[in-house]
Amino acid sequence: QENHELFCFIVNYHALTSVKDADFLRRNTMEACVDFLALGIDPEKSYFYVQSDVPEVTELTWILSNITEMGLLKRAHSYKDKVAKGIEPNHGLFAYPVLMAADILLYGADLVPVGKDQKQHVEMTRDIAQKFNSNFGEVFVLPEPAIEDDLATIPGVDGQKMSKSYGNTLEIFAPKNALKKKVMSIVTDARAIEEPKDPDTCNLFAIYSLFLDDQGRQELKERYLKPGLKYGEVKKELLEVVWNYFEPYREKREQLLADPDYVHDVMLAGAKKARGVATEYLEKARAAIGLNYEC
Repeated sequence: QENHELFCFIVNYHALTSVKDADFLRRNTMEACVDFLALGIDPEKSYFYVQSDVPEVTELTWILSNITEMGLLKRAHSYKDKVAKGIEPNHGLFAYPVLMAADILLYGADLVPVGKDQKQHVEMTRDIAQKFNSNFGEVFVLPEPAIEDDLATIPGVDGQKMSKSYGNTLEIFAPKNALKKKVMSIVTDARAIEEPKDPDTCNLFAIYSLFLDDQGRQELKERYLKPGLKYGEVKKELLEVVWNYFEPYREKREQLLADPDYVHDVMLAGAKKARGVATEYLEKARAAIGLNYEC
């Protein structure tokens, strides 16, 4: 938000692919807004809003659905992965990449910060935009994925990609006892204390490294390579590092939770600002395909 025109939003339409509890969705949408504001999103410097407060995204999704090939959607790794993990398949889950494409194309985004697992979806967005532009004229910007190598995939406590869908997250605003339980559950190998450990394959090392600079990472790596390292001790260290790191953000979050009207007003203002951009691109798309008829 300091160096780019940032669009950041809470994807509650996407959540509908797996969340069927209305109260849960309402509560978590609000808490996600609070979390982002507490962590430093500045609504004056960015476009920060809730996805469902920008109805233009659903209209563009339908427009894009009519030029998106089934074969493209069938190749989506994310859909196959989620179904394999037991998430009930439905049309929303299958067509998820089209909604994501609308999220991106509606604002003329040229860079999309994503994890490595979402790179394919950005590439699919490019394919959809290219086909639209080829058929109807140059309307949409072709986006590129922006992937930081060090953060390409954030590992969860089980070693898979960290995801609420997999239940393997570290909840940074959880009470300390709950956070401790999650940190202590981080999966490690069964090497004996007197054996050197392999930092390159250790899930605990990967998570801890997120909170360290280059020197700190190197020092932790050297500890791994020497006999005597105890995973339990490293987990206790990590707990304190995570707890202390987020302390000022927890205080800000409590202040925001105590003023829900302010949070709601901020999100509505953000949606209004985002719609100003969204309307421009949607009107271009409507005109290109002939929806702006005159009697």
